[in-house]
Amino acid sequence: MPLKPEEVSSIIRKELEKYKTRMRSESIGTVIQVGDTIARIHGLDDVMVGELVQFSEKVMGMVLNLEEESVGVVVFGTDNPDKNIKEGDMVKRTGKIVQVPVGEALLGRVVSSLGRPIDGKGPIDTNKFRPIESRAPNVVERQPVCESLETGIKAIDALTPIGRGQRELIIADRQTGKTAITIDTIINQKGKDVYCVYVAIGQKMSSIVAVAETLQKYGAMEYTTIVSASSRASASLQYLAPYSGCAMGEELLYSGKHVLVIYDDLTKHAQAYRQLSLLLRRPPGREAYPGDIFYLHSRLLERAAKLNNELGAGSLTAIPIVETQAGDITSYIPTNVISITDGQIYLENDLFYAGVRPAINVGLSVSRVGGKAQVKAMRQVASKLRLDLAQYRELVAFTQFGTELDKATQAQLTRGERMVEVLKQEQYTPLPISKQVMIIYCGTRGFLDDLPIGAVKRFEHEFFEYMDNKNPEIAIEVQSKKELSSFLMEKLDLLISTFKDEFVKRMKL
Repeated sequence: MPLKPEEVSSIIRKELEKYKTRMRSESIGTVIQVGDTIARIHGLDDVMVGELVQFSEKVMGMVLNLEEESVGVVVFGTDNPDKNIKEGDMVKRTGKIVQVPVGEALLGRVVSSLGRPIDGKGPIDTNKFRPIESRAPNVVERQPVCESLETGIKAIDALTPIGRGQRELIIADRQTGKTAITIDTIINQKGKDVYCVYVAIGQKMSSIVAVAETLQKYGAMEYTTIVSASSRASASLQYLAPYSGCAMGEELLYSGKHVLVIYDDLTKHAQAYRQLSLLLRRPPGREAYPGDIFYLHSRLLERAAKLNNELGAGSLTAIPIVETQAGDITSYIPTNVISITDGQIYLENDLFYAGVRPAINVGLSVSRVGGKAQVKAMRQVASKLRLDLAQYRELVAFTQFGTELDKATQAQLTRGERMVEVLKQEQYTPLPISKQVMIIYCGTRGFLDDLPIGAVKRFEHEFFEYMDNKNPEIAIEVQSKKELSSFLMEKLDLLISTFKDEFVKRMKL
């Protein structure tokens, strides 16, 4: 059957009408220099700061520098991430800002700075992602800190309390118990509906494994995510880690939940950023840090907030850690972070080596916000405690000259010694607020003044057992009402006196 030209032309016309042109443009650059995890790219004129670029199937990088002739890119990965990149290689834009997986699927997991699982428990089942950098909540979106975040550590909850949504810095020399405080705080959040993110920056892998095992042992991993950027990770991954941890916490924050994020520690984070900045040939400033080193930490810590009720009333509490050299808190990074945060807990070497643990220096430690969120019962028993301890420290220094003391001074020294003993606490034993209130009440009311120093800890241990077994309703009332009524105080006075008489007889003091 012969084909008619009209039929052929109509078929072609219909097909042409169906056909839609699809143009796809790709922005491609060329590697002109590579080394020390930094690559310089020529040709990516329309790339964004913070954008992901792809070198090969497995190697990715992030744009940090936009210059006239080239683009500075940090390459991601652990051992020598740039070993598979050479001059002349093609680099593609992805159009995506660096983002990490988020959601409750990350709880109980150990992940890298890019959110990839490194704990051998298989892939993370989540389809939610969040950019690592995001805008901090503005003034209208926030509300004042009004809820207490209980650490379970007597010296902190009594003297430098932390509120949900606060930023409280822990600052000290190495090996003085900084991480120990944060681990106890995480353990104490069990059953309190607070999710935790622990960000380890530049630590030994063995230390990160020890933290994970400790949290697992005390049942805290089920509500905790560990973001690991160990000392073997590249500077780029150490730089990303705190922002990734904050993004994971923010997902829960905007879901109306309460989150605690610990950055351990920001000194190593600043050093990693200094390394990247110098390799990118940015002009160095004080101590060779770049000019935007303050902004590095302020844009991270300002994301901590207590949201208003319209946004779900969630909170993100930040506890950054900064390491000092020989107790010098006036150096560059410590002073920067102190000025950003809402208070600091300063741990002192001399106290630590004298056996006072946690070794909190009462004079230099302060909480600028948490006092407003402190439980009323704790405020009632610990209101004068800070002043008493500060005066006690001065008197101890004064008595070293061997001067004779009057009765009032001697009584002050005696009370101070007992209170220092009361505030000592073993690791991994966080206390509920009711027990903290009761034992501090014993000390501030003078019940411990005539006991030998060596008997104070035993008194505390046996007193808790006595109250748990014979008078559990007292702790329940303190925990629920969070206030000491005059009737409850009278009852406590009677119970403490009764127990003390039994204790003294038993100990034959």
